[in-house]
Amino acid sequence: MTFIQNFTPVGGNLWVSAAVALIPILYFFWALAIKKMKGHIAGITTLALAILLAIVAFKVPAGMALMSASQGAVYGILPIGWIIVASVFLYKLTVKSGQFDIIRHSVLSITEDRRLQALLVAFSFGAFLEGAAGFGAPVAISAALLVGLGFHPLYAAGLCLIANTAPVAFGAIGTPVIALEGPTGIPALEVSKMIGRQLPFLSVFIPFYLVFIMAGWKKTKEVMPAILVSGISFSVTQYVSSNFLGPELPDILSSLVSLIAMAVFLKFWKPKTIFRFSHEQEFAATIAMQAGQTKQAQVVHYTGGQIFKAWSPFILLTGTITLWGIPTIKSALSGHYEGSNAILKAVNVIGKSLTFMPEVPFVHNKVFSKAGAAATPAFYKMELLAAAGTAILIAAIITKFIVGMSWKNWVITFGETINEVKFPLITIASVVGFAYVINLAGMSTTLALTLSKTGAILFPFFSPFLGWLGVFVTGSDTSANVLFGNLQKITAESIGMDPVLALAANSSGGVTGKMISPQSIAVACAAVGLVGKESELFRFTIKHSLFLVVLIGVMVWLQNSVLSFMIP
Repeated sequence: MTFIQNFTPVGGNLWVSAAVALIPILYFFWALAIKKMKGHIAGITTLALAILLAIVAFKVPAGMALMSASQGAVYGILPIGWIIVASVFLYKLTVKSGQFDIIRHSVLSITEDRRLQALLVAFSFGAFLEGAAGFGAPVAISAALLVGLGFHPLYAAGLCLIANTAPVAFGAIGTPVIALEGPTGIPALEVSKMIGRQLPFLSVFIPFYLVFIMAGWKKTKEVMPAILVSGISFSVTQYVSSNFLGPELPDILSSLVSLIAMAVFLKFWKPKTIFRFSHEQEFAATIAMQAGQTKQAQVVHYTGGQIFKAWSPFILLTGTITLWGIPTIKSALSGHYEGSNAILKAVNVIGKSLTFMPEVPFVHNKVFSKAGAAATPAFYKMELLAAAGTAILIAAIITKFIVGMSWKNWVITFGETINEVKFPLITIASVVGFAYVINLAGMSTTLALTLSKTGAILFPFFSPFLGWLGVFVTGSDTSANVLFGNLQKITAESIGMDPVLALAANSSGGVTGKMISPQSIAVACAAVGLVGKESELFRFTIKHSLFLVVLIGVMVWLQNSVLSFMIP
């Protein structure tokens, strides 16, 4: 049995069909923001609703809808869920071995100010991890680090999700931009240039916005010099690298320049007051009273070697996920290497033996976008060695020897990690399954086609909202670009808009949807111990997501009209 997608299945009317297609998304918003359901309950019920509407309204065969959901669930577990497990596990190893106390001390030696720690960890270090690995690693690792430093879990998760907007478009060695070239035929470098003339404005603004959310306007002014150093160093490097080097390195280079610039700057400049959260100030006052009655505790000093050892798990993580992201090595790890290097050929043999791609029953080559179009292949893609989570696990294995942990405790810690993240894994499997179902049914395209009908005057503003919607649904800027890239191009050409601008708008708008994507919410909650409180984090981020996508929409509208000279 085959299925030809129909984008106007309800009465032949696009707007009515779009209203039906919107129901699962609105339900998910209601479930988290209003009903305050736990993430896995919201995810499972949203998936069930999507399957029902796909079958009843969009006429998808029942077996096909169910198997498409299973395909998404498998992808949700590997590679996305695997990244969460490995990331949280690595963090727990540093805590159990006592190394995180030294990490905390080393960060405090740079600055004790929570505002500046957020810029260093959430913004700069998180951007580096996004550039190297993508998926859930940046939020999982950086949020866990902030919690370890003393941040409230909700704040840590929320700030890292918001900070992660600046680097997402160039994440995972530029994968979202590179992915656009295939379906659209527009060179990735041209799209990279255009994105590099949009996101730097956001990258300057995000450090300010993070601190403002944390501390308010008065306390933000106190650290404005540091905010400017962080944002300007990042955005200038992002512009230069994206316009002259391509889409692969903007995140890596920008984050490194920002980290180094901030570390050097803070050697010579300090804020007038040290900002801490209210609960910390109360605790500090209690300690001060006790210190007046007893001898002051001895200050602990760590050697450079001790600090390096403590940070080594995250240095190893950075090294392994960077290595895993190099295209040639990635192809060998997945069993697709065709070169002559002997080492990579050996890796290729192992990678091939650990790569499984069985066809999805009832779905593989059974779905057509229109009559006469090519069938869509569908596989359960399971690349065990090439997965970024495996790179993190290797760092965790080496860490076991560095910190001197026994295999018994190492295995016990891994078991504890699995137990902690079991519900987030269910959440991710269900919401990715939901994304696959509505994509297969054509519901996502129906919504996109509706937005594209806004016309020559309004479409440039709404163009980023397509990317925002795509990332919310799929959890990935890469997937959103593949999903809506060609639609953006065709619509732009029909209304006289430069297609390069439309494709860049899709990716730039998409970054603002990352912080409310169900996958991202689940990853962040798992990393900071907020399992079951996904609704609280969603309510924290939704207003910021909408505000930022509107800013991107205004920027694209201006670039399409009065600022058209910015288009390459």
